[in-house]
Amino acid sequence: MNAFGLIQIGLILSCTTIISSLQCNHLPLQQRKVIENSLRLLDKMGKKFPQRCLREKMSFRFPMQVLQSRQKETVGVAIEEIFQHIFYIFSKNLTLAAWDGTALDQFQNGLYRQIEQLEACVIKKQTQYCRSKEVNRLKLKKYFQKIDCFLEDKQHNLCSWEISRAEMRRCLQLIDKVTRKL
Repeated sequence: MNAFGLIQIGLILSCTTIISSLQCNHLPLQQRKVIENSLRLLDKMGKKFPQRCLREKMSFRFPMQVLQSRQKETVGVAIEEIFQHIFYIFSKNLTLAAWDGTALDQFQNGLYRQIEQLEACVIKKQTQYCRSKEVNRLKLKKYFQKIDCFLEDKQHNLCSWEISRAEMRRCLQLIDKVTRKL
């Protein structure tokens, strides 16, 4: 390969790196838009919270400390993890949820795109996993397992889905609050 060809390859690689790093710099703004859209879609998916489901309501206790780091990278890893768990939960047995299918699909697609963008940015910035990131991952896993077990215990009935939808709304609102501070 001649020198001109090597220069072209070098320019392409440097442009790709610059473009992808620009996307990562605008990630908090993108996240706010995704969260705003996701909250709107959560509202559109279902109707008003059924009064009869109030007696089944449960406190899942979101682990707030996972979003309280001063390092953007650590918060980014936590947000990516939260989005992955939400995506997983909303990809399960939804037959009894009786939600708007189009809004649900749009919600899932938006989460998936955001997960991909976060993964790309987090991997670039991540040089090593520190112990606190693993502890945060375990706390989030435990939190979302409670929700998953709740859905299974209630056999994915309408009320369990509505309670889970309300909890996911709360998660997204917490992420929104954190990303506005970044």
